[in-house]
Amino acid sequence: MIHQLIFAHPKPGMTEQEFQDYWVNVHAVQYASKIPQIKRYLVDTRVPFGPEPEDPLWSGIAEIWLENDEDQLASLQTPEFLQGARLDEPNWAAFWRTVVLDTDAHVLRSGEHPAPEEGVKLVLLVKRTEGTTVEEFRAASLGDHAELVLRVPGLRRYLQCFARDGAYAIGEALLDAAYLLSFDSPAALEAALASPEYAKASENLVTFVQPRYLHQMAVKENWIIGSESA
Repeated sequence: MIHQLIFAHPKPGMTEQEFQDYWVNVHAVQYASKIPQIKRYLVDTRVPFGPEPEDPLWSGIAEIWLENDEDQLASLQTPEFLQGARLDEPNWAAFWRTVVLDTDAHVLRSGEHPAPEEGVKLVLLVKRTEGTTVEEFRAASLGDHAELVLRVPGLRRYLQCFARDGAYAIGEALLDAAYLLSFDSPAALEAALASPEYAKASENLVTFVQPRYLHQMAVKENWIIGSESA
């Protein structure tokens, strides 16, 4: 199954709160969720955590599950997409800042999703070090690094989402992976990041990813379609 991540930023003149409200309550419900090939659909809205950037790269993420390449292609040809979701995008998103990452997800801890009222998810975006092959990067990520992250206290769910092979067919992928770490609350996330276990995992991470391209954001999950076994 394809696990697609779409990173979006508010259009000029729209506040982050207005952007998130429109995405969750209007665009997701009235347009995107109508695309028949979408199996599950989740909107992650950015929440303040740690030092606040003056202009965040993105204010939310769509997580979309599609069965296969054929369904993905078909979804882009439906009237629900062409005459609905696509036409609505300029009403709320700065589409020139949108980044789409099609991934194959590896579920390394499959705990239940945290309660939406309190739960928080840390999203880490990474690019491998120069000279490291995609295969070497994935092996390092799924090997020692994953073992270190799984020791972090309070970690409820953990996914490593790798850019699909097709992203490298005619060049280099913008990003190599997104790591999704779920916690029961912002306090649990804060405690996790302050733990020695997380420090060890972070030290390991920079041995195979480029720190200058490392980006993180904390988000709240807003389920539109499904949630079980996602």
